[in-house]
Amino acid sequence: MTAKKTSVWACEEQKLDHGCFAFTRKRLGAAAGGEKLGASWFELQPGKKAFPFHYHLTNEEALFVLEGEGVVRLGDEEINVRTGDYLAMPPGPPGHQVINRSAAPLRFLALSTMIEPEVAVYPDSKKIGVLARAHGLASVHKQDGAVDYYEGEE
Repeated sequence: MTAKKTSVWACEEQKLDHGCFAFTRKRLGAAAGGEKLGASWFELQPGKKAFPFHYHLTNEEALFVLEGEGVVRLGDEEINVRTGDYLAMPPGPPGHQVINRSAAPLRFLALSTMIEPEVAVYPDSKKIGVLARAHGLASVHKQDGAVDYYEGEE
C-alpha cells in the first residue's frame, strides 16, 4: 500500500454525547488507511470528559494538545495540559482520562498503537473491555461477572 493523505477537514465526524462524556472525533489514522498506528482529532467541550477512566494492557497511547487547556487524570494524580503539551501513556496501570474543566473547547490529537487483541480495564466501574475487531469481537463486561472456566461446556 502507498501512503494516503487525509485532512481533519475531510474526515468523517463522529459525535458522542452521553452524560458527562461528550466529544467530536475525526479518525485521521483510519481515514488515511493506517493499520498499526491510530490518530484521532478530538474536540472536547467545557465540563466534559472524553472517555471513562481506563488503561490498556497492550496498546500505548499519547495525547498532543492542539488548542486549549484540560486535565489528564493519571491514577490518583491530575496533570494540567495546555496547547503544545505532549503526554505518553504506556500500557498498564494506573489509567488515564481526559477532562476539560476550562471555559473553552479543548482540541487534541489522540495517538495509539493498534495491536489486537486488546484488553482495556476500567478501574472506577470495575469493567473489562475486550477488542478483536478482525474476529468480530468488541465487548465490555463487569469484572464480578466472571464464570467458572467449564461453565456451560458440559
